[in-house]
Amino acid sequence: MSAHIERTISPKNADPTRTYLNKELVQFPEGVTNRTHAIQYRLHNVGLTRKIGKNQVRTIRILLAGSPDDMKKIESSGRLDNWCRDNLEWLKKTYGKENIVSAVLHLDETTPHIHATIVPITTGERRKAKQEQSTTKKKYHKKSVDNVRLCADDVMSRVKLKEYQNSYAEKMQVYGLHRGIEGSQAKHLSTSQYYRDLLSQTESVQENIGNLLQQQEQVTQELSKIKSEIKTEKLKSTAVNVATSAMEGISSVFDNSKVNKQQQEIENLKTENSNLKTEVKQVNEQVHTLKTEYTRTTDKLRKELIKIYDLFPNIRDILNIENLCKTIGFSEELTKKILTMKPVGFKGRLYSPEYQREFETNHSIAKIEKDSAEPSRLRLFVDNLEITEWFKKKYQEFRKDLGINPKLKQGENRGFKI
Repeated sequence: MSAHIERTISPKNADPTRTYLNKELVQFPEGVTNRTHAIQYRLHNVGLTRKIGKNQVRTIRILLAGSPDDMKKIESSGRLDNWCRDNLEWLKKTYGKENIVSAVLHLDETTPHIHATIVPITTGERRKAKQEQSTTKKKYHKKSVDNVRLCADDVMSRVKLKEYQNSYAEKMQVYGLHRGIEGSQAKHLSTSQYYRDLLSQTESVQENIGNLLQQQEQVTQELSKIKSEIKTEKLKSTAVNVATSAMEGISSVFDNSKVNKQQQEIENLKTENSNLKTEVKQVNEQVHTLKTEYTRTTDKLRKELIKIYDLFPNIRDILNIENLCKTIGFSEELTKKILTMKPVGFKGRLYSPEYQREFETNHSIAKIEKDSAEPSRLRLFVDNLEITEWFKKKYQEFRKDLGINPKLKQGENRGFKI
């Protein structure tokens, strides 16, 4: 995480040409050069009396930001420095000035945001000790409540988390930022589910592209028709011009009112011709817009898919396994459980496309595991057998129950074929 925050590695969602705009908002102690060193410095110098456990939380990272639109408004209005100052004030007041060991403003990503790092140093009696005191009659010697402790549980309790959200919302009101819905039932979307939804949306977009291509073909046909009509109108216009000259030569012979009427018709034809040219221009612009939108959409989808495959090398295997689960008869609910990479018990019938029949099981375990032959690939296993081997075993048991020699090939037992 320090490498990400300090940009010793460059994430794909960051613009390297803007990384120089990032700012370290907290000054390190003398001799401290980076975030990781700052964390260790705080832990070694705070005066802890207990040894830090191997699994004990040493630091908490807090991300401070608003929606992309709100943060862009703050930045464009020239108030970003004030926003950073108020965020630091809130952090110091909430968690203690000395506990804020690092705070970095990132401006090389789409949304300006701050990564703050706090070391959860607290004083006072432990929450757990308070609960034990209310439930037990024995009294033990208690340590001084003035001793400093490293305790993330106290800092991140449910009550305090709600207090942080409320106090931060009050601090940010001047920037037009508002608190989320309290008690919301919204749940975090898992990464795998997000990318499955993204692929589903991709299929929808591809379908829309197909519709756009059909519309483009229709527009092209309509354009050809209009061009043909324009040629016809040009011929008409030429004939009209010749007729006009002839009419002017014999205007003294015919009645003036009749000549005026014909001239009006000529003007009408010219106007229609001009309108047709305008429509043709508009159609050409629409065709150009459709082509541009199609190219932009396909390029964006291609980049998104490349990004997905880079971030999740096993995504193809997972999608193939998801499709396989649906094919052989797993329900949607069981499929979701299997895709969590945990063992899933089930019973019922599974369909084998290879043997074109269903095989029943009263209890089996399905799980996604690495292929022993290709460790980089994921496979679906049932009862510790790769799914094709499991179907093969079930088919042999089926033949044995019918009294057919399992070693014989299909159709070789007295002419009987399965």
